[in-house]
Amino acid sequence: MLLRTFGWSFAVTLAGLAVAFIFWGAEGFGVVLILSILEISLSFDNAVVNATILKKMNAFWQKIFLTVGVLIAVFGMRLVFPLAIVSLTASLNPMDVIDLAFHENKMIDGLTYADYLHDAHPAIAAFGGIFLLMIFLDFMLDDREHNWIAPVERFTARLGKFEVLSTLIALVGLVLAAQHLAPEGKEGTVMVAGVLGLIAYLGVGGLSDYFESHGVGADDDEDEAEEGAKSGSAKPLVLASGKAAFFMFLYLEVLDASFSFDGVVGAFAITQDLLWITLGLGIGAMYIRSLTVYLVRQGTLDDYVYLEHGAHYAIGALAGILVFSIKWEVPEIVTGLVGVGFIGIALISSIMRNRRIGHIPGQNGQGSEPSVEAKV
Repeated sequence: MLLRTFGWSFAVTLAGLAVAFIFWGAEGFGVVLILSILEISLSFDNAVVNATILKKMNAFWQKIFLTVGVLIAVFGMRLVFPLAIVSLTASLNPMDVIDLAFHENKMIDGLTYADYLHDAHPAIAAFGGIFLLMIFLDFMLDDREHNWIAPVERFTARLGKFEVLSTLIALVGLVLAAQHLAPEGKEGTVMVAGVLGLIAYLGVGGLSDYFESHGVGADDDEDEAEEGAKSGSAKPLVLASGKAAFFMFLYLEVLDASFSFDGVVGAFAITQDLLWITLGLGIGAMYIRSLTVYLVRQGTLDDYVYLEHGAHYAIGALAGILVFSIKWEVPEIVTGLVGVGFIGIALISSIMRNRRIGHIPGQNGQGSEPSVEAKV
């Protein structure tokens, strides 16, 4: 299982580091390796959140996520998307931006590509921050079977009966951010970017939910269901395919972009060579996708029920960090430690719960005392 899931990641790592050493020597090899490790360590919460969505998709779309999705993540989100952002926010010709990006000492109007990307950060942070904030709010406002921080989550679930509350909170937060955090002259840019983040969430997420709830493209293959039952995993008997899975896939890609924004911008603190950054972050992105698939196939989220909670709390923290970074610089290490911290505490809580109710990971069922959690 481990080799089958991570085999491509291992192969891409060896090939990528070999290319870095051949073309750029020991320095390029070292920088690409550092960027790869940085991306993996800072994005573990991304893998957990991805797994909560990917487990609803059938085997075909899981493979698409691990193949086509990787190409989009590496070349789309970590190469093409930053170039497009700089072109749009700086009103530069795309060809000039490409030329600027691949010549780190070249300047236009006294600014390098890294300078332009840093200048575009308020818009990037507003888009990603609002998108991630909506994910966190909708999770908190949903009534779910398991509660981690029970008093808080039961209270927010009651508030969730007001269906547009998450959107209202996000819009109020966006207005406050534009008024009090945006640099002078960029209030409108922050507002527009935040609204686009909200539109992306409501559009892609809404269409995915619609097709899933209406059973469009659902796959109820009996052999797959029987296999899931024999393996002891809690995989749904009906997995999304067709239009439902397609929009889930788009949702995952936007989610990945929102997680990767800070990593792309922060990578320029290590090097301004765009090819090194793309290769290093791309290797890291490959491992995150492999880890996502591994969590789904192992049924980890079903065995350790609070991991999903920890990942969403980490998303909420990251959303807040992105919004505050519109005005104040937040070190990457802080972002990474917050995410790992929530995941680690959630894992410990899950292990303690399993011991309390006598649940052994890998076996069917979640224990025989669901009422215990209601008392926590």
